[in-house]
Amino acid sequence: MNLTLVKLERYSGEKASIYTLYDNVEEKTLFETFIEENKSLFLSELKDINNRLIAIGTKTGAREVFFKINEGNPGDGVCALYDNPDSNLRLYCIRYGTALVVLGGGGNKPKNIRALQENPKLKKENYILREVSKTITERLKNKDIWFVNNFKDLEGELDFNTDENE
Repeated sequence: MNLTLVKLERYSGEKASIYTLYDNVEEKTLFETFIEENKSLFLSELKDINNRLIAIGTKTGAREVFFKINEGNPGDGVCALYDNPDSNLRLYCIRYGTALVVLGGGGNKPKNIRALQENPKLKKENYILREVSKTITERLKNKDIWFVNNFKDLEGELDFNTDENE
């Protein structure tokens, strides 16, 4: 996938910045795709996620309690945002402290699924973020990406090709 990291001004605020990945082929963000795929069955949960994102950006920052952590590889920051532990939706993201969140995609997590590997859609969305997180970490080390604005924003090489490492 050919992706570009973009800031979602609608959700970003004084406490945290919210980013997502723009799919340059589909010409929409992974977050927009997540919304489109789930709005007919889970509109109320999407509204909860929307309100949670606004609160993270403007009031609370990205507190750990809003996320199911350790959804990726150790130390990669991949987690799942949720408003209610009993919710059907799983939205994967990368959390950088309390000041920056990168939203990916996700999907419906049926109750009979214990691990994301049992659901091909969730596995695909999770592994995209694992790859992006790995690339961001490498680019931070190489100073190709850097934090600005009190760690709320990223600048530098913000384009990713997740296919090149497969």
